[in-house]
Amino acid sequence: MLQTKGIVIRTLRYAETSVITDIFTEEKGLCSFIAGGVRKARSNMPFGLFQAMTPVDIISYWKEDPDVLQRLKECRAEPILTSIPFELTKGTVALFMAEVLRKCLQPGATQPDLFDFLKKTVEFLDATQHPVAHIHLHFLANLTDFLGFQPQLPAGPASSFFDLKEGKHCPFQPLHGYFLAPEQTQQLAALLELPIEQAHTLRWTPAERKNLLQKLIQYYQLHLTGFGEIKTPDVLEMVFKS
Repeated sequence: MLQTKGIVIRTLRYAETSVITDIFTEEKGLCSFIAGGVRKARSNMPFGLFQAMTPVDIISYWKEDPDVLQRLKECRAEPILTSIPFELTKGTVALFMAEVLRKCLQPGATQPDLFDFLKKTVEFLDATQHPVAHIHLHFLANLTDFLGFQPQLPAGPASSFFDLKEGKHCPFQPLHGYFLAPEQTQQLAALLELPIEQAHTLRWTPAERKNLLQKLIQYYQLHLTGFGEIKTPDVLEMVFKS
């Protein structure tokens, strides 16, 4: 048996009443589970538990075989989310986070520090009463620390260019097109320096947020093989404009 905490990353319907779900667990990293009967009316593991970025406590039958689809025995929300499932802006941010993680996480890699970062980010997103228009940018910038390509910026105000290919600041504009202008470099530095609790204090326009998001996604694409395109930014843009 495996008993551990986890965060739901993706869920697919399977057969008539079951699901296959990818959960990033504290003990075993990213694992795939099958959960039977969750779409029945009186299931002891309701389908709502398996929404993207839901923190859960699980008990699973376990086999030490990376090719085995593990079977969930019990699953409960911990903590119970009170706003992400019901507020469009927060729910969309959670979907964006899950889409990014699907492209970044590798099965079986145990990362307790990353798990703590994700859990704290989700819990803050759920609890905050402040606007959340910068949370996805803060998440993207700080996730790089756990993926091995955190931007290298100078201490103090960042007034130089940032080379997205090299992952570090530079005094002159790179000859290639993969860079942040000094103003965007300052924005990136702010995301890395500010705690998530202060992300709402950033005063950026929708256009600035959109441009920085595009550059951060490009940064991921340059440093993670197969990262590819992200679908949710267009949804984020529509949600934050409404």
